[in-house]
Amino acid sequence: MKLILASQSPRRRELLARMGLSFTVSAADIDETMDAEKKPFDEVARLSAQKAAAIAETAGDDAVIVAADTVVVLEDRVLGKPRTAEVAAAMLTSLSGRDHQVMTGVTVRRGSRTVTDTVVTHVWFRPLSQQEIAAYVATGEPMDKAGAYGIQGLAGLFVERLDGDYYNVMGLPICRLCAMLRHLGVEILGQADVT
Repeated sequence: MKLILASQSPRRRELLARMGLSFTVSAADIDETMDAEKKPFDEVARLSAQKAAAIAETAGDDAVIVAADTVVVLEDRVLGKPRTAEVAAAMLTSLSGRDHQVMTGVTVRRGSRTVTDTVVTHVWFRPLSQQEIAAYVATGEPMDKAGAYGIQGLAGLFVERLDGDYYNVMGLPICRLCAMLRHLGVEILGQADVT
């Protein structure tokens, strides 16, 4: 069996490696535009499934493909990756002192079998000063992250609490992923659940 991570995300690579799995990385070349008329919950699942399908075209039948797509949602508004420092600062200002959701669609594909799910984590930020926001944006850390923050970095200082999978906020809900892999016969810690 060969395991393929359909993502260039360094955080997803790190999390999959923490699970003790050997894998290769092959980013899917798909249009990642979300349909604004549809719910983000459904769209992240659709995008993760499309990524897995794109990699499956050339991966071979023995491959197990893991794909994911993560967004931050604030009051039904999707906060993607900021393109400029100004947009990053505006996103962080909107998150200041409020709660939001982090949604990750995850797909695991093995041959003709596919499992897709969406995991939601609620995150509460403490109130942030404009100086904190400016200093954080100046580090460059928010620029490649949905919602303009990485909980595993300096932005961890902003989080008052969360409800759900911490690793989901990093981009890969490993508890749910582990169950999905086991369901498709991939051993995790010596246990597989082939059904």
